[in-house]
Amino acid sequence: MSTEPSHSEPDAAAPEERAPDPAADAPESPEVPAKPLLPKRRVGWVFAVAIVFWAIDLVTKNLVTANLEGKEPVKILGGLIYLQVIRNPGAAFSMATGMTWVLALVALAVVIAIIWLSRRLRSIGWAIGLGLVLAGATGNLTDRIFRAPGGLQGHVVDFISAFAPNGKGFAIFNIADSAICVGGALIVLLSLLGKDYDGTSTKDKKKAVEQEEQA
Repeated sequence: MSTEPSHSEPDAAAPEERAPDPAADAPESPEVPAKPLLPKRRVGWVFAVAIVFWAIDLVTKNLVTANLEGKEPVKILGGLIYLQVIRNPGAAFSMATGMTWVLALVALAVVIAIIWLSRRLRSIGWAIGLGLVLAGATGNLTDRIFRAPGGLQGHVVDFISAFAPNGKGFAIFNIADSAICVGGALIVLLSLLGKDYDGTSTKDKKKAVEQEEQA
């Protein structure tokens, strides 16, 4: 009687062999913190503010020269402000008289510097401040170029005399001078508060450096 070869069945209790998982043996990689998203660029704010206040400065100067030049000061706001036209060859608030062409070149340098810096701006506060400074510098530079005697020697039109006429209570100024002062003060305030022009904060930068050193 012939016997058929017996086939051994696999042991059910034996553990199944599995292919090694390379991902399981790989060391865990430390989590890399995601970089914070930077605010949007604020170039448009700079030029929007600059254009608006440059236009206001130009319009007010043309109005006062057309209506008040050669006339007595006009008292408004109960004597808080006097309007009168003064042709100023100097800097803001009638300073540095006699250095007209130098002041024109300085104003031109300020305009170029602000335009170059504006490409990196991500802070609305800085954009407004620099826009005001740009408006003021451009407004007075426009006078230096186009008003008599011309050729970077033009005299700036000042027409606001505070507290008393003829600059006796305070220096006579214009909208451009005011824009420069307000814009400069805003930039100084933001710097004191630790707000950088790129939209970041110096406090946050210090914390990030401390965390990197501790890691």
